[in-house]
Amino acid sequence: MNHPVLLLALIGAGLPVHADTVRPKARPVAEEIVARASMAEFTVAPARSLRPALRPQALSAVASVHGSDPGFQNWIRDFRPRALQAGISAATFDRAFAGVRFDPEVVAKDSKQSEFSKAIWDYLDSAASESRVTKGREMMVKHGRLLRQLEERYGVDRQIILAVWGMETNFGSYRGSNNVVQSMASLAYDGRRRSFFEGELIAALKILQAGHTAPENMKGSWAGAMGHTQFMPSSFNALAVDFTGDGRRDIWGEDPADALASTANYLAKSGWVTHMPWGIEVRLPERFDYALVGTTEKMPSDWARLGVRDMRGNPVKDHGAARVLLPAGHKGAAFLVFKNFRVIKRYNAADAYALGVGHLGDRILGLPPIAGNWPRGDRALTVSERKELQQRLTAAGYDTRGVDGRLGPNSISALRRWQSARGMVPDGFAGFSTLQRLR
Repeated sequence: MNHPVLLLALIGAGLPVHADTVRPKARPVAEEIVARASMAEFTVAPARSLRPALRPQALSAVASVHGSDPGFQNWIRDFRPRALQAGISAATFDRAFAGVRFDPEVVAKDSKQSEFSKAIWDYLDSAASESRVTKGREMMVKHGRLLRQLEERYGVDRQIILAVWGMETNFGSYRGSNNVVQSMASLAYDGRRRSFFEGELIAALKILQAGHTAPENMKGSWAGAMGHTQFMPSSFNALAVDFTGDGRRDIWGEDPADALASTANYLAKSGWVTHMPWGIEVRLPERFDYALVGTTEKMPSDWARLGVRDMRGNPVKDHGAARVLLPAGHKGAAFLVFKNFRVIKRYNAADAYALGVGHLGDRILGLPPIAGNWPRGDRALTVSERKELQQRLTAAGYDTRGVDGRLGPNSISALRRWQSARGMVPDGFAGFSTLQRLR
């Protein structure tokens, strides 16, 4: 979406499962960033992913949708002058909206939040499954010449381009079948983020007007993410490229060249550093100061002096400043992550997604699986359980400054203080076992 589409929940809290694509997605959203249809298009990568947060599994029934098709048709008539004022021609608008009907299912999907979450170890098992790694290696050979050209032109490592493609649509196998104009018009009419989707709808109409594709071929996810690597329309207009030179930026067709080049351009404009690793798995010393986890950045040589070393016991090379990431607390694998990890998160803001892309890319190159253990006997908390954890921490005197089911910095800080007071490792990880202790 803005890039790709969606999977999220903070890594420590687990990840919502998305059934529309092979890979779970996550993504928080800059909801009002495209609020005005007349805004200037981006010329550099946006500061945050514009992709709306991916939501629930496919809903078996559509409930509490207030829109109706007659009301929707009235909305289209009201919207048409605004689109024309934004530069869309009457012919483009009328062709794009021919046969478009209200789709209550996409509104339901946007309105509902999955209660259940996926643990990071299960997510990574899926992200870098043997079948996906095998297919990625096949794609590395099949598209080797193209990937070398992209690496030379944009400076983005080929395995990362491949990994994004694999995470987003399983190398083009699941590109989405929704009519993008219909989906985003339905969400702009009756969704909870009307301004956002109206802006994306204008962006989609600009794509059609420029001739990059036809309305019948503009297919994508329920939320409007399109093509091999799932660009949202506004991101397409800002960062998609015509690599093949045919005059169209075609991210929908069977040839993935434009889509992969667009992804490379997106990452390059976001600050990708060629040949810098996204991250490296490490071991932490026995008496590690867990207050340093998450935000403290040091050169790997400085981390090595604190006992943080690679899995062979050697200091990590000074590729650049890095921070320690513990996606499952002290009982799980640990990583030093570099600037390129943050760049991947510009494509999708979840730590889990960036880990998935980075690890899948490593595996495609032939590097080994993650060596550290995971607390597989534990599980991720549901949304209601995360709220309960916040309530119980606050009641115990460790204020989380809100009960919303999102375990952000305030909740993690409160949890660490609670863990320290009880002689536990203050890693801030909230699994089900943590909630049981609180209970």
